[in-house]
Amino acid sequence: MVKICLIVASVIILQGCIHKIVTVPVKVAYKTTKGVVKGTVAVVEAVIPDEDDKADETQQDQQD
Repeated sequence: MVKICLIVASVIILQGCIHKIVTVPVKVAYKTTKGVVKGTVAVVEAVIPDEDDKADETQQDQQD
């Protein structure tokens, strides 16, 4: 009975450690990926003009 209690207590105590081991790398990967995606979107928007920009330019040309 004592051995079972020790095993259960060990599992409960180590559960917090396992949670940290799993979640910390996932959070780091998520934040890194999020930053890379934002940077990629910014570069793509800078290189490829939007249709809104083209519409604004044609409206300005027509007004001039």
